[in-house]
Amino acid sequence: MHLFKSFSVLTKFERFLWITSMIVIALSFILAPAKDFLSLAASLIGVTALIFVAKGMVMGQILTVVFAVFYGLISFYFRYFGEMITYLFMTSPMAILAAIEWYKNPYKDTDEVKIREITSRHILTMLTLSIIVTGLFYLILKSLNTTNLFFSTISITTSFIASYLTYLRSPYYALAYAANDIVLIILWVMASISYIGYIPMIFCFVMFLFNDIYGFINWKKMKLRQG
Repeated sequence: MHLFKSFSVLTKFERFLWITSMIVIALSFILAPAKDFLSLAASLIGVTALIFVAKGMVMGQILTVVFAVFYGLISFYFRYFGEMITYLFMTSPMAILAAIEWYKNPYKDTDEVKIREITSRHILTMLTLSIIVTGLFYLILKSLNTTNLFFSTISITTSFIASYLTYLRSPYYALAYAANDIVLIILWVMASISYIGYIPMIFCFVMFLFNDIYGFINWKKMKLRQG
């Protein structure tokens, strides 16, 4: 779907949430003593992606891939190798798979994805893979002397669960991403202590948190509507 056409399907509240998110991030960039344009671009792309993900639209996953690339580069510069590896080699590929999955499973003749009920088998697979992925990435990150290793490792776990649930087309993807947002807020607060130019990333994930909370609420409504 064309990006500008996608905006026409947003409700008044969703447009308000998106515009408010953009303004908050832009103001945090303007007021920050040091400017990091890559962080600004990533943040603006990220909140735009989230509003479409909250709508269950494929466009959201496409923009998530773009955000993941930008965010991976930012993380590399600050030596948050966990974030870099997670977004470039896990979140980005999972978003591509999710985009394909969502495209193949629309709800009737709409741009809205058809929500799927997750089973106990899905949950068991998710938890098993989460333990394996977390353990593997922890060893890699430790060998790379990753900054703030503990929170970086937690971020990997929450990111994987969120990506997996997104692929499964479950409303609970949003709760997993909300948990990840909180971890990332902590990480970028720590980063901003060393380099104040990363302050916009804090506001970015604060707005991500609001968007993901809305995403969960809207997906529950979508689930009821789809019946």
